[in-house]
Amino acid sequence: MTTGNHTLMGTAGGTFLSVLPNLRSEDILKTIILATVGAIVSFIISMLLKYLIKKHKK
Repeated sequence: MTTGNHTLMGTAGGTFLSVLPNLRSEDILKTIILATVGAIVSFIISMLLKYLIKKHKK
């Protein structure tokens, strides 16, 4: 079963517009901060693992 692009866009737009009134600025700020912290931690862990694998192969 295939769905049209209009159906997907309508569903996404409706979902966004139904969630929008329930968002507060504190929630958005908290989400931005948590996403930033998550990205930094993920980067550090991947660099650490890359270093450990490189060191282990020698």
